[in-house]
Amino acid sequence: MKLFWSSRSPFVRKVMVFAHECGLAGRIEFERTVVAMTRPNTGLLKINPTGKIPTLLLDDGSALYDSTVICEYLDSLHGGARLFPPAGPARWTALRRHALGNNLLDNLMLWRNEMLRPPAQQSPETLAAFELKVRNAIAALDREADALAADPVGIGHVAIACALGYADFRFAALGWRGGNERIALWYESFAQRPSMTATVHVDQ
Repeated sequence: MKLFWSSRSPFVRKVMVFAHECGLAGRIEFERTVVAMTRPNTGLLKINPTGKIPTLLLDDGSALYDSTVICEYLDSLHGGARLFPPAGPARWTALRRHALGNNLLDNLMLWRNEMLRPPAQQSPETLAAFELKVRNAIAALDREADALAADPVGIGHVAIACALGYADFRFAALGWRGGNERIALWYESFAQRPSMTATVHVDQ
């Protein structure tokens, strides 16, 4: 398998963390791929019509795209406990947590895109809305931190950790730990897992 990859993408990191947690990272070849909103990668477009990463090229020549689809595919390849619980309340809890982490990531990335616009083109209302959404999501995570720590690692844990890691990577001034000590403590522990230390963001 080949993963089209960037060290800056939190959605790529989610796939990589997941692969490490499943014991599959050694089966994946990584190809550094540069994508940007204003500069489509024409080579990647031939494999993934959306032109986005992560994209996973399978051995049969077919491709999977979207981090969630790739993670669920990887979860079908190993013999350990599933990170996507198969049924029941545990599945819905994991998927809800995953949605919270993924949407936090979406808002962080959209917020950053707005901040990268020339100052005269930035919308103060849009910036304020993104900050409110991000802070509200992190506060919700803080309320759930104890339950998160008590449950087996699943897709929700991975998405949440990658979102908070991206907040550290691109929003150091946000100070998200202030007033959110429980989720900060959970994150500091989770960030020491080999899957996280092997996949840290690098701005290159």
